Amino acid sequence: MNEVYKKLTGCLAYVRSKTDFKPKIAIVLGSGLGDYADGIRVEYELSYNEIEGFPVSTVPGHAGKFIFGYLDNIPVVCMKGRVHYYEGYPVSDVVLPIRLMKLLGAGVLILTNAAGGVNTSFHPGDLMMIKDHLSMFAPNPLIGPNIEELGTRFPDMTAVYDGELQAQIISAANENRIFLQEGVYAQLTGPSFESPAEIRMLRSCGCDAVGMSTVAEAIAARHMGMKVCGISCICNLAAGMTPQALSHAEVQAAADKAAPAFKKLVTETVKRIYSNLHV
Repeated sequence: MNEVYKKLTGCLAYVRSKTDFKPKIAIVLGSGLGDYADGIRVEYELSYNEIEGFPVSTVPGHAGKFIFGYLDNIPVVCMKGRVHYYEGYPVSDVVLPIRLMKLLGAGVLILTNAAGGVNTSFHPGDLMMIKDHLSMFAPNPLIGPNIEELGTRFPDMTAVYDGELQAQIISAANENRIFLQEGVYAQLTGPSFESPAEIRMLRSCGCDAVGMSTVAEAIAARHMGMKVCGISCICNLAAGMTPQALSHAEVQAAADKAAPAFKKLVTETVKRIYSNLHV
């Protein structure tokens, strides 16, 4: 058996030994959404470090546990803290939680993150719906022997971010008067912030926001047939766009400030997805 798949099925068996909860929608909680699970009627919590072989979050603000429960009677699973490639894990471990949530029953994946604004019309605190992505230097999670049990060798990435789900995000934003940008997100490896030259390169490539996560997760999810959508919180303007040096503290503070609108948008989007797509 493929070693990556063997680890995945081992994690699945452990989770199933603890709970038989079957989520319909999976949510990855990025910076600023750490306490989002407070609004969920929790059925079960499971720390990543309880699962043998499972990657553990090491970044401040990422609690590192699964939350299984109901959001307005909608069965969801939330990743309260994600795993990043820059933490030293192989990319197969970075996407293991996504694959696991799919095997647990989730057919839809909502990805959220904190990002730097590359588009000169963006401002800190803006929310951006991800319309497409660029994978810059982070390895593709599908490299290596294909795991046939998960998906095809050459999956199509023409529409990674599902058009129907995007429509639900836009509807939720409009109805709740939440200002919403749209754009292309690029994942770089981190953990260093990008240089001004790299930001100029990204802007010339049509990038609107940049971060250190999300794209590898989206690729792995589409490989398995999940419907994917994504929302970025623009927490700062990227390197070279302002005189200030960049810091993680600045990102976290901006994410916390934008959190109420961010949470509202995610919640209303979940409701629309569930009622309109019958996942």
